[in-house]
Amino acid sequence: MAKRQRPTDDIFAEDFTENIVEIDVSHEMEGSFLEYAYSVIYSRALPDARDGLKPVQRRILYMMSEMGLRPDKGHVKSARVVGEVMGKLHPHGDAAIYDTMVRMAQDFSLRLPLIDGHGNFGSLDDGPAAPRYTEARLAAPALELTGNLDEDVVDFVPNYDNQMMQPSVLPAAYPNLLVNGASGIAVGMATNMAPHNLGEVIAAARHLIAHPDATLEDVMAYVPGPDLPSGGRIVGLSGIRDAYATGRGTFKTRAKIAVEQLSPRRVGLVVTELPYLVGPEKVVEKIKDAINAKKLVGISDLVDLTDRKHGLRLVIEVKNGFNPAAVMAQLYRYTPMEDSFGINNVCLVDGQPQTLGLLELLQVFVTHRIEVVRRRTAFRLGKKRDRLHLVEGLLVAILDIDEVIQLIRSSDEVAAARERLMAVYDLSEIQADYILALRLRQLTRYSMVELEAERDELRKEIAALEAILGSRELLHELVSQELGEVATKYATPRRTVLLESEAMAPSLAKALAGPKGKAAPLALEIADDPCWVLLSATGQIARTATADPLVETGGRSRHDVFSAVVKTSARAEIGALTSLGRMLRLQVVDMPVLPPTAALPNLAGGVAAKDFITLTKGETLIGFVPLNTVFAVGTAAGVVKRVTPDYPLNRDEWEYIALKPQDRVVGAAVAADDDDLVFITQGAQLLRYSAANVRAQGRTAGGMAGIKLGTGDAVLSFTVVSPADPSAVVVTVAGGTQALPGTTSGSAKVTALAEYPAKGRATAGVRAHRFLKGEDTLLVSWAGHGPAKASTATGVVRTLPVEHGHRDGSGVALSAAIELIGPSVNGAVPAAGTGAQAPEAPAGRPATSSPQAPLPAATQDAFELPTE
Repeated sequence: MAKRQRPTDDIFAEDFTENIVEIDVSHEMEGSFLEYAYSVIYSRALPDARDGLKPVQRRILYMMSEMGLRPDKGHVKSARVVGEVMGKLHPHGDAAIYDTMVRMAQDFSLRLPLIDGHGNFGSLDDGPAAPRYTEARLAAPALELTGNLDEDVVDFVPNYDNQMMQPSVLPAAYPNLLVNGASGIAVGMATNMAPHNLGEVIAAARHLIAHPDATLEDVMAYVPGPDLPSGGRIVGLSGIRDAYATGRGTFKTRAKIAVEQLSPRRVGLVVTELPYLVGPEKVVEKIKDAINAKKLVGISDLVDLTDRKHGLRLVIEVKNGFNPAAVMAQLYRYTPMEDSFGINNVCLVDGQPQTLGLLELLQVFVTHRIEVVRRRTAFRLGKKRDRLHLVEGLLVAILDIDEVIQLIRSSDEVAAARERLMAVYDLSEIQADYILALRLRQLTRYSMVELEAERDELRKEIAALEAILGSRELLHELVSQELGEVATKYATPRRTVLLESEAMAPSLAKALAGPKGKAAPLALEIADDPCWVLLSATGQIARTATADPLVETGGRSRHDVFSAVVKTSARAEIGALTSLGRMLRLQVVDMPVLPPTAALPNLAGGVAAKDFITLTKGETLIGFVPLNTVFAVGTAAGVVKRVTPDYPLNRDEWEYIALKPQDRVVGAAVAADDDDLVFITQGAQLLRYSAANVRAQGRTAGGMAGIKLGTGDAVLSFTVVSPADPSAVVVTVAGGTQALPGTTSGSAKVTALAEYPAKGRATAGVRAHRFLKGEDTLLVSWAGHGPAKASTATGVVRTLPVEHGHRDGSGVALSAAIELIGPSVNGAVPAAGTGAQAPEAPAGRPATSSPQAPLPAATQDAFELPTE
């Protein structure tokens, strides 16, 4: 003990002494810290394994239940709920209570929200509004946690000031800890549990009830992995298995990204799901930072189209020439689109913090739920027995009601009447008091009938409750049945996709495999691989993924007619020719890739030319040509020109022929000196001569006379054909100019090109089709490698005559109109053994002049449809 002199003044001059106790500071700090740690662990941070709730969560749900804030009632101010909880049950800060309440209302935080919030309850990127601005009530699933609290199903404990009682745990009709997960930081320990699918967890719990000796593998057959509220993908399941076995493990979550064609020239990555608790604003910010730091390349634009109606939608536009899969891999690496989740299943079991695996968590819940149902059944049994006791006493009194009334009237006081009733009718004190409290309207004969029916019903219910309490099997069956009812009401389909490893197409995996089968890094930019650029006669554009030639296996196939097929490479440039003499520079990499399983007509997987190339009114796309090859063009006025490849380097479009007014280009194709140029006019004149007769000119020249036209005649088609091709044919379809549309289909004739002699340039040629009665013009014509294909403007196949007609002969009447003619698929590419060699990329030959080739069956599915 020590003495200390208190300061004196003029008024107080006497000495005061105080008792000072000397203690060990380290011992005091240790004790205080242990008390603080105990409070944090047991009263704040860790959830109970039985109901899956922390104390503040449990108190919020219990108080809202006591306030009558059920789903069928109106919302109340959140501040009122916070005040009730803080004043009666949880003597801590209002901010902590409101934050907990907000989280229980967020559908992106909990797999099964417990509070129905009205107002701004926040998002992944923004906090909620103040509690005075928001309203809340219990969500329907929360009733399954708080139900039957008035039936002695759990123990109640005093609140902080011993003025009220509160449940030590909620009855919890489903495994809330597994369904909604939990997170918290205590002293020296922390918990982080992933949400799961309600239906899967309940199925596992029911299996465990039916098979108490079930193993972890048995349970995992029902619960394969977490089911996160935000969806996404979980890649790699080994960490999940570790967590389910030991209570600790880590897994990777990824955003759901799809590759979409944003426009005819642009491909984009569309993000519709993000990893758990990752917001779109955070992702956008990280992407911008990575682009500025030169970590991310290949991205040209980023747009956040997220809204409440359509949900999350981030559109990331990929630059031309970059591999979308490689850009996606970069996003996973440098942004939160790939995140890791560490499972640490720490929770309270019998008041002690423990780390539990999946099987142990289910066992704790099942044990708790069985005890809740047992106590509820015992409580209901007691209530039924008490009621039966009263009904039986009442029945005794009603049978002799006159004597009972006389006995009561003759008694001096209530106590005497009670004693006489108990003695005369052998009633208990409770029965006698109940009879004394009866109202006169209950003393009717009809009431007696009702009482007898109630007595019989009570006896049946008591027998059923006694059977449940007396049979372990019946008790477990009841628990399992109630779990199934909860699953029926609230279970939803799985949102998160589980992947054992990173998903990859077999063909891509093979392409990326190294020399020893190991995966090679994915190339960021699209490789300059050879490919074919296709243009259909109905105006569809696409390119193939490989340089494999196009094929069909024989027979008639239902497909669009090809008007141009150019062999080039993925990063090359080609020219698009229009009917008005314009050439447009196109990047092959901008064109959509034709899927290997694409179906025709109309090049399924391609895009319409009008969406890819801007055309003026009345302008049409004639075909494609490589930019390093001489090609020939023919016009409706009979002009021919071979164009030298001297194109401007700094322009995307230019004129390749100077057309006269009212003239237009009808055909264009690559033309070597040893090829033949073929004109066919509307008047059925055909002129064929060597391309060497036409001197190549610059792009600004106007060409030269190609064919001599009669009065009123015009060129209908212009093609380039190899004279060494023995299967080259001429197809003509004749009709009448005076016939009404749809009244006649005309006549068609197929003739070998060899029957038409070569003539000089600018001559009239020879007749190619003899008109029948009612015919005075050619409707459609074409010359090229056979067999020829015919179709409608929508790509429906039409039949051509099988027999070859004479050069000057008439056609065969058609049953259906023909609008387009072109080569067959395998006739659109060069062939070995025909005297023509396939051009090396990026040079190419259009469909109208390419000999036939035998092709592998690997590509035939992409170009075949059922025959008509």
